[in-house]
Amino acid sequence: MFNKIKSHGAMTASAFLGVALAMLLAVSSAAPVRAGGESPETPRRDWSFSGILGKYDRAQLRRGFQVYKEVCSSCHGLRLLHYRNLAEPGGPQLSEAEVKAIAAEVEVEDGPNDEGEMFTRPGKPSDRFKSPYKNPQEARAANNGALPPDLSVIAKARGATVHLPWYLEPVKWVREVAAGYQEGGADYLYALLTGYEDVPQWVQKPDGRWERLAKGESSDKAKECVSITRSASGKEKCVPLGDGMNYNIAFPGHQIAMPPPLSDELVEYTDGSPQTVAQYAEDVTAFLMWAAEPKLEQRKRLGIQVLVYLAILAALLYLTKRKLWSRLEH
Repeated sequence: MFNKIKSHGAMTASAFLGVALAMLLAVSSAAPVRAGGESPETPRRDWSFSGILGKYDRAQLRRGFQVYKEVCSSCHGLRLLHYRNLAEPGGPQLSEAEVKAIAAEVEVEDGPNDEGEMFTRPGKPSDRFKSPYKNPQEARAANNGALPPDLSVIAKARGATVHLPWYLEPVKWVREVAAGYQEGGADYLYALLTGYEDVPQWVQKPDGRWERLAKGESSDKAKECVSITRSASGKEKCVPLGDGMNYNIAFPGHQIAMPPPLSDELVEYTDGSPQTVAQYAEDVTAFLMWAAEPKLEQRKRLGIQVLVYLAILAALLYLTKRKLWSRLEH
């Protein structure tokens, strides 16, 4: 009887594994990754910090900080980060002298002094990263009404998802947990930084439909349309680019107030890395991922230790069960 139960259990387990494998394959070949909401496609990328064994590339983090400092810091702050964090294990791991020099480059308001007045002093490693603006109103006034977001946790605040049928959603969760996938925000930031393009050209057909021209094509009747919307009656309408906006294929709605921040040869690297938009975007994205999750390596290391402990515990429990129930099985 026990043999029959074992045989039936083995067949059931095999069938379950087969179905699970088929569903996982279906998820892998299903819809592409999209940024959260109704965002355009955001392809997954391979990062050094991907997976349960992933870790940050120190050289890449240093280059990413350089890009942030020379380009992004003019509009975006890192208010949750202190200068001393740049020297901590798991991050860029700059020397104490480098961190002191970087902090001293900014003027920080402090006080009050003995006379009760505020004063300015050079920054210290214990200070938070200085914001480029004193308040949101000043930031909006300097950016045509747009408010540049703080980048402290932007890599975790943004994300990517896969649009699947409801019955495949649990399988997607299992797959992402098993793969340790948490790079949706990084994928989106890279796509955004490299997604600036010319506004597409569209031509309206006699029947009212709009048709997009291929790159290189031209027409006297062509119009620049960010997107084509359709009313309830089925009529299509061209959505033009707004004043002061820029076209970006990765941004939801394709209109973004931030102008293209990167260009080739903009930041001078000293380690021989390519000085291209793609390399700058990859480096600063990795740095922002570290800023959002500076303890990532420690967390993954602890997770592996817990899994090893649970595996040993499971083996011991199984052997104990076999010993206690050995008489009944015979």
